[in-house]
Amino acid sequence: MLENDIVVFRGGGDVATGSIQKLYRTGFKVLVLEMEKPLCIRRYVSCAQAIFDGEIQIEDFIAKKVTNIDEIKECWKDGKVPVYIDPKAEIIKKLKPMALVDGTLAKKNIGTNKQMADITIALGPGYEAGIDVDVVIETNRGHDLGRLIFEGNAQKNTGIPGNINGYTTERILRSPDDGEIEVIKDIGSIVKKGEVLACVNDKEVRSELDGMVRGMIGNKSKVTKDLKIGDVDPRVNKRNTKTISDKARLIGGGTLEAILICKRRIEDGFRNS
Repeated sequence: MLENDIVVFRGGGDVATGSIQKLYRTGFKVLVLEMEKPLCIRRYVSCAQAIFDGEIQIEDFIAKKVTNIDEIKECWKDGKVPVYIDPKAEIIKKLKPMALVDGTLAKKNIGTNKQMADITIALGPGYEAGIDVDVVIETNRGHDLGRLIFEGNAQKNTGIPGNINGYTTERILRSPDDGEIEVIKDIGSIVKKGEVLACVNDKEVRSELDGMVRGMIGNKSKVTKDLKIGDVDPRVNKRNTKTISDKARLIGGGTLEAILICKRRIEDGFRNS
């Protein structure tokens, strides 16, 4: 029988946060593991931003940076989601969570495996369901978005973002060089095509369309050439900058469903043994 209701997430970016919210709302004790300097784009809706701000409110919950197990448990007691710096997920040996979700969307195997928890889930490509983890959840937009995969792999990364009002790759902002970014137009700014939004080593990043900056990496972040540093949304709705996206919510529903299915199967096996 499963001994607790702890779910650990590797990664607290905006897509993972959609799943984190679903599990928080339904009563699981959620812990987010992050690296020391996460590179979030949609910072206002990413639990990882708590690493920089100490605490961040995302819709109906608060994510808070913690430094030890006592603070993690205090967060749960206070109804908050703890965010802990632990890129290698070493704390799971002490917590022994019911489930582990790889929400890094690294598009490659970063070491998450079925031995790490009773239930293991990965969001997107890089893992094989049934071998590396119990369930993989499709993250590619389209007919299969959010589908649970119990055997096999998610679709490979296409490199092409979702279509919004006819725009795809034009929406994405990428670093022109290695270095430190200077943000000129941050999240929520209304911009015109050709306008300079950021600079790296005096190399300009310009918008390819009229719209609103929906995501932007933090000012003074260390970036590498071609790294995604932001995106522009042709829809101008500032509410969208502080609310979880449709994609993240849909994937979140899949994550919750996957945990409940695996939990039921384990408990049925226990009762039938």
